[in-house]
Order: sequence, then C-alpha cells, then structure tokens
Amino acid sequence: MNHSEFHDVLGDVFGAAYGQALARTLALPTLGHRTAVELLDEGESPQKIWAAICTEMNIEHEAFRHRVNRDER
Repeated sequence: MNHSEFHDVLGDVFGAAYGQALARTLALPTLGHRTAVELLDEGESPQKIWAAICTEMNIEHEAFRHRVNRDER
C-alpha cells in the first residue's frame, strides 16, 4: 500500500472528510500515540498504519480492503 492508496482506503471506508480528520487527529496507541499523518511523515509503512486504524476503530473485516479490486469495494 502506498500513500495515495492509504488515503483512498480512508475515504472509501470512512468518507473523504471523516477519513482525513481521522488521519490528522486519531492517536494510535499501538504506534506510540501518534496520528497517521505524523507517522506517514516519519516514514512509517501505510500498511502498518492502516492496520492500527482498523484495530483502533474496531473494523477488523476492513483490514485488507485495499487488496480488493477497487470496483468490488
């Protein structure tokens, strides 16, 4: 997963505005209580960040949504 795919998945799952708000404000305990934006800026893997968001938001079934053909989402 690259950065643009990460942001696409956030928008697909949470909606564009809420997804971007989560990326800026949701502190992820499993990744040092930093936000997705902070983690991406620090070079953390988008895949790892997405997994942490899924855990925090309790959406385990969406954990690998990015691997599904975009037309099947």
